[in-house]
Amino acid sequence: MDPEFWLERWRQQQIGFHRDSINPHIERHWPGLGAAPGCRVFVPLCGKSLDMLWLAGQGHRVVGIEISPIAVEAFFTENGLEPEIDTSGCIPRWRSGEIEILCGDFFDLLPEDLGEVGALYDRAALIALPPAMRPRYARHLARLVPPGARGLLITLEYPQGGMEGPPFSVPEDEVAGLFASEWHLERLAREDVLAQNPRFRERGLDRLDEVVWRLQRIP
Repeated sequence: MDPEFWLERWRQQQIGFHRDSINPHIERHWPGLGAAPGCRVFVPLCGKSLDMLWLAGQGHRVVGIEISPIAVEAFFTENGLEPEIDTSGCIPRWRSGEIEILCGDFFDLLPEDLGEVGALYDRAALIALPPAMRPRYARHLARLVPPGARGLLITLEYPQGGMEGPPFSVPEDEVAGLFASEWHLERLAREDVLAQNPRFRERGLDRLDEVVWRLQRIP
């Protein structure tokens, strides 16, 4: 999937993947994750997710990466935040308070660009990628996130062929195949969310599950 695909989606405001509220799974499961209080949380492919505000409200420092400058600017503008913009490095940094967003391609991000992080939150990154790109994503994520870091991963599952992604269905066995070699992996919840997402029924689905995973990077 070419980066231009996502840039165009933001230009055309075809952003049905964006939630206008905090994801209930992060409120329910993050407190039990065991992430160190005040640690820096990495949010890949963050868009303008309000979940970053929630994480900052829990006392965390938050660092996201997002390829679309439209999304990055919208996050700060819509939440009444005045960012400082640092363009001195390879990837521009937008920062306000405890929230920082790197405006660039996730796959170009180096550990030294990201800096030290202690936790991970992925609600919309893995499911945004087609099957061929997901192993590369998992490998690069393991390179960026240090041993011992905790994470919360939210995936979708729906009948294969029921809908053309994104978002894509990522079944449990694939999640295990992608992450088990580098992460301790535990499924926390599975919830049928089709009734709360009528747009997916309109796209032809008759089943839609959200699956929540706890991750810990293996030392």
